[in-house]
Amino acid sequence: MRIYEGSPRQDWEEVLRSIGAFADRQRIKEILFLEINGGFLLQGLGVPGGGGWSESVPLSKQTHEITDEQVGQLMDERTDERRSSEEEHPHAGIQNYYEQALRVLGGYVDGRKPRDLFFFEQQGSFVLRMLTVSSNGAIAHELAEFTREEILAMIENAPDQRRGR
Repeated sequence: MRIYEGSPRQDWEEVLRSIGAFADRQRIKEILFLEINGGFLLQGLGVPGGGGWSESVPLSKQTHEITDEQVGQLMDERTDERRSSEEEHPHAGIQNYYEQALRVLGGYVDGRKPRDLFFFEQQGSFVLRMLTVSSNGAIAHELAEFTREEILAMIENAPDQRRGR
C-alpha cells in the first residue's frame, strides 16, 4: 500500500479496521471501497441525518473521501479506543460489523500484498478485486468472494489466529 511505505503502518488489517469503524459510526451499509490517489473512497447506503434503521425510512447514498491523513487519524483513534476498552473481542452479533469484517478482510489482503484494492459488500458478503504484480513484473487482477457466513466465521476465529502469531 503506497501511503504507508516506509512507515510502521503497512498493513491493510488496521487500515480497513479503522475505516470499518468509521462506516459503523456513520451507520452506512452496502459499502463500496476504492483506493484513490491520496486516500480512499467509501460509499454506502445510510439513513439521512444518522437516524436509526427502519424499513420505512428511505436510505440515501453517502460518499466519503477519506484522505491518507484522515486514515492515520482514524487508526490512532481506534488504537486509543481499543486500549481503553475492557472487551477484547465483542461477539460477532454485531454492532460493529464493518470494523470486524474489514479487519479480517484486511488480514486476508495483507497476505496477498496487492498494489491496489477495490471491494464492495452486499448484505454482509464481500467481493474483492486486488491488483497484484508478480516477481517477473506481470500484472494480474485477483478476485475473491466471501459470504456473510464466511466473514462471521473469520471474525470468530480471529482471536485464535492472533494468539498464534
